Amino acid sequence: MTGAPRVAVVGGGPGGLYTAALLKRLDPAREVTVFERNAPDVTFGFGVVLSDETLGGIEHADPVVYAALQREFVRWDAIDIVHRGARHTCGGHGFAALGRHRLLDILHERCRSLGVALRFRTEAPDPARLTGAYDLVVAADGVHSAIRAAHADVFRPRVSDHRCRYIWLAADFAFDAFRFEIAETEHGVMQLHGYPFAADASTVIVEMREEVWRAAGFADLDEQGSVDRCAKIFADALGGRPLRSNNSAWTTFRTVVNEHWSHGGLVLLGDAAHTAHFSIGSGTKLAVEDALALAACLDEQPTLPEALSAYETERKPVVASTQRAARASLEWFEDLDLYVGQRPRQFAFNLLTRSRRVTHGNLRLRDARFTGAVEREFGCPPGTPPMFTPFRLRGLTLRNRVVVSPMDMYSAADGVPGDFHLVHLGARALGGAGLVMTEMVCVSPEGRITPGCAGLWTGRQTEAWRRITDFVHRQAPGTAIGVQLGHSGRKGSTRLMWEGMDEPLPEGNWPLVAASPLPHRPGGQVPRQVTRAQLTDIREQFATSAWRAARAGFDLLELHCAHGYLLSGFLSPLTNHRTDAYGGSLEKRLRFPLEVFDAVRAVWPEERPMTVRLSATDWAEGGTTAEEAVTIARAFAAHGADAVDVSTGQVVAGERPEFGRSYQTPFADRIRNAVGVPVIAVGAISSWDDVNSLILAGRTDLCALARPHLYDPHWTLHAAAEQGYEGPAAVWPPPYRAGSRPPRTGRTDSPKPRLTLER
Repeated sequence: MTGAPRVAVVGGGPGGLYTAALLKRLDPAREVTVFERNAPDVTFGFGVVLSDETLGGIEHADPVVYAALQREFVRWDAIDIVHRGARHTCGGHGFAALGRHRLLDILHERCRSLGVALRFRTEAPDPARLTGAYDLVVAADGVHSAIRAAHADVFRPRVSDHRCRYIWLAADFAFDAFRFEIAETEHGVMQLHGYPFAADASTVIVEMREEVWRAAGFADLDEQGSVDRCAKIFADALGGRPLRSNNSAWTTFRTVVNEHWSHGGLVLLGDAAHTAHFSIGSGTKLAVEDALALAACLDEQPTLPEALSAYETERKPVVASTQRAARASLEWFEDLDLYVGQRPRQFAFNLLTRSRRVTHGNLRLRDARFTGAVEREFGCPPGTPPMFTPFRLRGLTLRNRVVVSPMDMYSAADGVPGDFHLVHLGARALGGAGLVMTEMVCVSPEGRITPGCAGLWTGRQTEAWRRITDFVHRQAPGTAIGVQLGHSGRKGSTRLMWEGMDEPLPEGNWPLVAASPLPHRPGGQVPRQVTRAQLTDIREQFATSAWRAARAGFDLLELHCAHGYLLSGFLSPLTNHRTDAYGGSLEKRLRFPLEVFDAVRAVWPEERPMTVRLSATDWAEGGTTAEEAVTIARAFAAHGADAVDVSTGQVVAGERPEFGRSYQTPFADRIRNAVGVPVIAVGAISSWDDVNSLILAGRTDLCALARPHLYDPHWTLHAAAEQGYEGPAAVWPPPYRAGSRPPRTGRTDSPKPRLTLER
């Protein structure tokens, strides 16, 4: 941007100050003013941690600030996790921290040297006056931003409160590592997060669930009373030393998300725009990176609107990714009581990988000794990644933990699977997965989703499936094949997926039945509410199809109670409005799906495992909650389910999923550790590193992948080759063995000089 605009920065935290310094440095003619209502030495918290990535950006943008920070930093690379008397250390992480007061002093000094006007103890004018007096107003006024509130109709903020209370304290000694310590008290689980920020000082954060906080009496204590109680609870971590506060108070973390970040000459920055939980150390980091991006965009773009648009475009995806990781970390600590029963070493690994950003492979690079010890304790034979350890379900032992997830192919004729299914499923069985699942196989013609859906209601279909299972057992020995049985319910009589997913057929429709007479989509076919007599018929259809599946040679059967199909429609309060014995309370909504499960289990061979697929959330207000999903899973486990396949959503058309890498796995994690039943995790698990991480951390027992197996039918064998694994859990078929190593490619490196002379 050309010219010398006037800039107001509201908020004198690190993000606001660094923005002011950068803008003034890039254009000394700019008039830059910072408004901060507090005194210069007033701040919240104690230490600040910055990543190497953030420091690299500072180094390039302002070497003066970088040099000053370098002189102050305390550095370390280890994390200690202390749980039930065991201390496990993982190294190779790399942290740099300094005191928050010192950071502000450095930024104050830099701003003054550049000519930025710092107005402390000064409330900023109201937003209307600011925008009238300044060309650009940077709202860096924190999580409770007054500027954001004044224009909430434009920024459209969403603020979420969470379930833990925490307090920010300090200790007058330096931890020698980033320390996590767990205290299991008579009132519940509490945790300490501590790290050094000076040679003689450490930040100490104590956190616990709200109900634990109240039961422990913290609600009735004053500030010093809370400080003393925390020091007593964590006396071992502190070596008996006291803690101190800085006007510290118990609070709950608030996640801030804004739909828009700018409005005219106003722009949000740092906590005013977004927050990410402190357990991944991201608040100051994100604010400083915002400052770097905003300054760069203002320097690069010709106009202010273009600059603010470019800033938002650049930063939003980065922040969204960080917030997903922070939310995963936050929720892990909220549910800490689920994990305290793990063995201490696995618990430590679980904690380190909680955000899904740090993975098994990443930890092996950082500290191979620690990761190797976790693998040995888990039971990995030497040289065997976690994903290639066997897993037993009833009488079936899977040679590895990879499942080819059910994927509707819509390629059957009259419910009969043909050559396409033989090639599709056969190729993936040859590809090395421990278990290959069919698509949802329908129990009746009326239970199909589309005319192309496969079925198991005739002898011809049974024999066609037998052809496929025989191929898998003969040509891919060691690979199991499972069938998923289901009924479409209100989501039936629709076009093939690629012709219009969930769109009604233009002709040839069949009548639908469902728990309640509610169409899946506006304008869709209205199903009939299934009667008591029809419930009996459908239950028998499931049992007959299961009997046929056993004759067809399937090794495992999964009952589909997810994704808004018939049985799922009974479970969700959004789709079950019945007032009889099959609707109302969760216990009643469970009744018919459990009746079907029992009928299927009764005819399914005793030695063969049976699983159930659930939607653990509807991603819609008023739908199935995470707590209800645990209750549902517990009920199926009590009826004999050998594992729960934990999916989410697809129940109602107005759902709002929180997409992201491995985004559904926390629901499987919760069910596994709350119920104690084996689980199959699904949902954007795309790498073998993710699979290893989830299994080794104890968040799942098996991982089901769909799209990766469409991209690469030999995904499992390639995962083994890439990890250098050649054991019994990933055996290449003899005709394919020559492909077990990547083919040579053309040379891409340049020839090295034949002679080099030093000068």
